[in-house]
Amino acid sequence: MPHLPKVVHRRRGSLGTSSRGSSMDETHHDEATKGDETVMDPEQGSMLTHIISQLRPGADLSRVTLPTFILEPRSMLERITNFMAHPEILIPLTKIEDPIERFVAVTKFYLSGWHIKPPGVKKPLNPILGETHSCYWDYSDGTKGYYIAEQTSHHPPKSSYFFMAPEHHIRIDGTLKPRSKFLGNSAASMMEGIAVLRLLNTGERFFVTQPNMYARGILFGTMQYELGDHAFVRCPETGMSADIEFKTKGWVSGTYNAIGGHIKDAQGKNLFELSGLWSGEMYIKDLTTGKKQLLFDASHTRETPPTARPLEEQDERESQRLWHDVTEAVKRRDQNTATDAKALIEDRQRDEAAKRNNEGVEWQPRLFRRVGSENGEEDLDWIISAKIDGRTPEEQVKQILQIHAILPGQKPDQKFEIPTRNNGVQQTPTEPSVPDAHTAPLQREQQVPAPQPVQSQPVQPQLVQHQQVPAAYPQQQQGAIVDPSYREQPAHAAYSQQQQPLQTSQQPQQPQQQDYSSYYMNSAGSAQPHLPQ
Repeated sequence: MPHLPKVVHRRRGSLGTSSRGSSMDETHHDEATKGDETVMDPEQGSMLTHIISQLRPGADLSRVTLPTFILEPRSMLERITNFMAHPEILIPLTKIEDPIERFVAVTKFYLSGWHIKPPGVKKPLNPILGETHSCYWDYSDGTKGYYIAEQTSHHPPKSSYFFMAPEHHIRIDGTLKPRSKFLGNSAASMMEGIAVLRLLNTGERFFVTQPNMYARGILFGTMQYELGDHAFVRCPETGMSADIEFKTKGWVSGTYNAIGGHIKDAQGKNLFELSGLWSGEMYIKDLTTGKKQLLFDASHTRETPPTARPLEEQDERESQRLWHDVTEAVKRRDQNTATDAKALIEDRQRDEAAKRNNEGVEWQPRLFRRVGSENGEEDLDWIISAKIDGRTPEEQVKQILQIHAILPGQKPDQKFEIPTRNNGVQQTPTEPSVPDAHTAPLQREQQVPAPQPVQSQPVQPQLVQHQQVPAAYPQQQQGAIVDPSYREQPAHAAYSQQQQPLQTSQQPQQPQQQDYSSYYMNSAGSAQPHLPQ
């Protein structure tokens, strides 16, 4: 059997838990969950009474106005980045040779992000339709990881996201579809949707789901945050899977934040047993040898947060700028200002929806497209509208930076606008200093003739075409454009490292681009990067 991965580091200071030590007694459990409790003050209680009047068992909480005191001061599009916040576990994945050990390491990476949360019971802000967020991680070896997300649907809510670390051959695509319910004295967020983690050098895909989230005691008693139910990690290429139960505390027994589960081989045989606390120490036991060891210690680790562009460089539809007044008011506990600022954004969203409905315009995301024939990935619903097929990491980085502004100095080339009925004329935006695809909405790569006016049919959103075309990819339009044949490729071909570059007899003119060579990994750099300890 392969050697089990060891804990990379054990530093104090986690934001997600106050537990210390290795004891699994009741005192340890109590300490581990203190940060998950919220005690109501009288003002909050009166606000909560207002909410209760809107609820009934089974009600959809996405249509209920929630008080700002239970809000986390960031959007769900930002909170998703918790999933990538431990690069010391993520980056080595593609260097592990044994497939069983590699699957165990992926499971460890999956479990590593759940401890990251604010104290108490907090709910992230619901992104509005068309909201975007981008950011990046600076890794200790000089490389970067890039993240792009967009709210692709509002009713039902769907948050789609893309992550890639080109030098490390890692890509993640996902769509989160939270479905909120009121359950008496509890509120639940049923976390539907999947993420697909791809190791591009091995050709493996790891499909992962999320546990559900519960806020207990919302009507009386102390509010308590819990993760519950089963989540899965599955690799169709090897047949291995992990069934992980996030255990909720019973009325008279059990403890908070406990996990349990098994890792199985392709024949369904249990290879490893998982146990411990997702907010503290998690253990793995080799069922062949009987050896049990520490898998990950959330109480002695610190996450690596991403960096976003300055607010003044962000578009008004980007998360941090969009919710700035709300989040600042929440941080200083100014509930009245937070409520008013949040209402302004939500009212504008309703006005935009009414305008689209009146003009017969169907919403189309700007940065993501519907999943086509990607085998087994239908539950993603949406995937980034770009082909990242560069033959080198440097080329892939350039392609990623064309999708959306990510790095400081990049600016969107066009502000968000509601699509209009006039789609008979092509528009050409002013060339940005750094090309990206933050245009609304995108077009597929094809010639679009001016259509004849049709009075009785709804009009699709305005198609916007870029003029710049990177010479290295002659059949790919500037920005997040996908040629029609790409939709029909199977998933393993679409993300193959051996995919050949596109050919054409006509070479377009090389565009003038800002030099971002300092952001790329030096070709003379070490093949074994130094990772954080």
